[in-house]
Amino acid sequence: MTVATRKIFKTGNSLVVALPRDILDLLHLREGAEVSVDVDQAQKQIVIAPTETAAAEIDAEFARQVADFIDAYRPALEALAR
Repeated sequence: MTVATRKIFKTGNSLVVALPRDILDLLHLREGAEVSVDVDQAQKQIVIAPTETAAAEIDAEFARQVADFIDAYRPALEALAR
């Protein structure tokens, strides 16, 4: 089992937890992959699991271009989100 301690940080109007590369690689997850997010109230845990969707078919080059766009225009996008 891989365990990693991460901090929650704010981006735009959301709180975010960045996932470590080794965990993403272990689960074969890449940018643009969809995951399900569940709450186990009894155990006080957040459970994140990979899902199979049509989004997995997105071209890697297109996903990279979208990520580059978001990185380049993040301040403007965050301002628009307010």
